[in-house]
Amino acid sequence: MKAPSLAAAYRDFADDPFPARMEISFYDDGGHRSALVYEKVEWLVEGQTKGLRYGENPDQGAALYRPVGSNLILGEAAFVNGVCGLVGEGGGLVSTADLLQFGKHPGKINLTDVDAALGILRHLGEGPACAIMKHNNPSGVALGSSAEDSYRKAWLADRVAAFGGAVVLNRALDATTAALIAQSYCEVVAAPDFEAGAMDHFSARKNLRVMRIPGMARLERWKGASTLDFKSLLDGAVIVQTSFVSRVADKSDFLPATATKEGRTLTVTREPSETELADMLFGWAVETGATSNSVIFVKDGVTVGVGAGEQDRVGVAELARDKAYRKLEDRLLWERSGESWNESRDQSAKAAVREEVASLNGGLKGAVMVSDAFFPFRDGIEVGLREGAGAVVQPGGSLRDFESIEACNEYGAAMKFTAQRCFKH
Repeated sequence: MKAPSLAAAYRDFADDPFPARMEISFYDDGGHRSALVYEKVEWLVEGQTKGLRYGENPDQGAALYRPVGSNLILGEAAFVNGVCGLVGEGGGLVSTADLLQFGKHPGKINLTDVDAALGILRHLGEGPACAIMKHNNPSGVALGSSAEDSYRKAWLADRVAAFGGAVVLNRALDATTAALIAQSYCEVVAAPDFEAGAMDHFSARKNLRVMRIPGMARLERWKGASTLDFKSLLDGAVIVQTSFVSRVADKSDFLPATATKEGRTLTVTREPSETELADMLFGWAVETGATSNSVIFVKDGVTVGVGAGEQDRVGVAELARDKAYRKLEDRLLWERSGESWNESRDQSAKAAVREEVASLNGGLKGAVMVSDAFFPFRDGIEVGLREGAGAVVQPGGSLRDFESIEACNEYGAAMKFTAQRCFKH
């Protein structure tokens, strides 16, 4: 039997058996019914009115449904149109986006990447910020003085991983920034609006998906919002959970890093600087959007090394460290020669860059180390401290938190606890 063409599969639609309307009903012990009500989302692209092109892979059918009604009560929580805790007027984000340019209909990953970026950006305040996502993980996130500045920083944080990713900005996209984005390949660009001339730079990229999401103009109101997450198991069973909501909204929400050892209370002696506190807040926002197990490093409002999806905390800390070194090597060589690290055959230039990056400890000196769960032993936190990380933010709660505290004091680093784990699977 001849194997189907995978290239053709990426162009074609998977079978779509999904109906136009969906309801999820809940019944309490007294038989009272409440429901979440949704309608299917479709777009008109090149004469075809269809929904998602396919799911995670070309042979998986998929559909996007937007909430259109109901008021579900779970305990004391009311989920109005599927959302709990949203302040102010309703209105959607990805599900109500305007498709300004879609050479072909989107797939599931295009939308979930944009949504994952919004989940990070909602915590970063009103200043210009950019998140570039790849497979629902951040390749680079940055604060900046403008849309252009934040994009440039986010892209340079890991320009290799940004290839084919989703670029999401929380500012109206101007023509200058659009021209910069168009120089590299990405799958999706999303912003609250697009200024005059911006779309002109995207028109040559027929299959680039450009999304205007007006609701991003008030993205901060989604900081405390929660939805219901549904996970189907192999046997058809379903796990339902409320989505994660960060308890850290301001630097005052961080807690002192303290622990007890042999009846004595230990505390991290050095307090973080204002710059470190700002990076702690920024880093925790990014960390909530990374797949666990995760450890990241941030510095001056930019991601330096992102480690995600590993099975042990030491391993993921080492991954984040090693990526910081590799990404800085590639960046410096590219900025100076126009060649990527993997393409360059100039061994002399590469050796000089490698030596410089080693002297900078991969850019980790003075960085903030962020972990989505506690360090069970000091070996994980020492991966960052040995490189010169100046501060750490982590949930705390390990029986051996005192080891991490002792390590920070030995290296002269600051540390704060969040008192909240942010696993994401």
